[in-house]
Amino acid sequence: MAPLLKWARGFLRRTPWAPLRFPTAGFEVLPATELLEEERLEEFKTGCYYPVNIGDLFASNKYQVVGKLGFGSTSTVWLARNLREQDYVTLKVFAREFGQTCLDEFRTYETIDKANPSHPGHRHVRTALETFAIDEPGGNHQCLVQRPMWDSWKDLLLRNPTGRFSEALLKGGLQHLLRALDYLHTECKLVHTDIKADNILHAIVDQGILEAFVKEELETPSPRKYVGGTPIYMSRRFGLPEDFGRIVLSDFGSAVRGDTKRNHDAQPNVYRSPEVMIKAAWSYPVDIWNVGAMIWDVFEGRHLFRGEDPTGRGYTTRAHLAEVVGLLGPPPPDLLERGVRSKEFFSEDGRWIADIPVPQGNSLDKAERFLQGKDKAMFLDFVKGMLAWRPEDRKTARELLEDPWLTDKATHVDQEQSKTG
Repeated sequence: MAPLLKWARGFLRRTPWAPLRFPTAGFEVLPATELLEEERLEEFKTGCYYPVNIGDLFASNKYQVVGKLGFGSTSTVWLARNLREQDYVTLKVFAREFGQTCLDEFRTYETIDKANPSHPGHRHVRTALETFAIDEPGGNHQCLVQRPMWDSWKDLLLRNPTGRFSEALLKGGLQHLLRALDYLHTECKLVHTDIKADNILHAIVDQGILEAFVKEELETPSPRKYVGGTPIYMSRRFGLPEDFGRIVLSDFGSAVRGDTKRNHDAQPNVYRSPEVMIKAAWSYPVDIWNVGAMIWDVFEGRHLFRGEDPTGRGYTTRAHLAEVVGLLGPPPPDLLERGVRSKEFFSEDGRWIADIPVPQGNSLDKAERFLQGKDKAMFLDFVKGMLAWRPEDRKTARELLEDPWLTDKATHVDQEQSKTG
């Protein structure tokens, strides 16, 4: 009887979930005058977003949408139940005109997943399960299917009353992030180019938060509104898990090959590296600069660079470069020789010539406000390994993983995070 019981249990586990019936009333309908989420974006006005409804079934009734997780300029993101496998996934439903973006991103995820699964950084990069198309009279919408992830670093900052990470949390998180970058750079030969707190996520190990999410949607349906018959839902957040999973680097829509240098614009404005700003050839080290600048957001609670032009024009390259000069001193002449735009900002001997002043009295030492003594000195040495003018002077992700500041007192934190991941 034992083999029969074992087979029966396996069969029952594989029995598909039945679709849930979500409330069709009892939710708040927001006024037409209140702009909600993607409705604020210019892309929404083109009518290219797919009108997902909570409860919808996709991919031949394989996935049922159970709630909205977020939105962006190219897509909306939803939590769904995989009815066949009794599991949960996220569906990234792309706007009609971004179908190729979805397919390109999926190919990148395939490269990442297959490069070298035995590398310790493999488990710290997000992968994708599949893509499928949603048919609509105006054209297909591509959908990317992935494992659900908990909050991003940005979300975690918003949950924290202090608005910043502790030193221990930063060290543990950076160990995971740098493993991801080492894998990406050395095994996948890819440059991420878009590392920011929004794209650094936590794996979910506490499945209870997924069940709780669905229960809340059934009992307290999400507020929404309708524009021309199209629903727009308010996103719902996951609750706090019992255990926190490993750090996972996500969103590879802007990733490029690193074995071919290029000089096109890249990176979020405030994290843009010097070689990108002067249009010199760039590769993997732009990600390292990016991490060094982003640390200030999560650890100091503010940007290291802002790039706000004194004329009120918002972000400009000249304002950003002026801040870098004020913080690190003038750039090396040999770096300037490589840049297509260098002459807009610097003379041949490296003097600043742009028509705005260089901020005075700044330094990394003054910019760091929470550490003291040896801890501060070691942290600043660590950061200087990333924030160097020349790309070749920056440490690699693997070298940074061996830095004394990161390894000192970080082992316990990293082990605890690994247990949950």
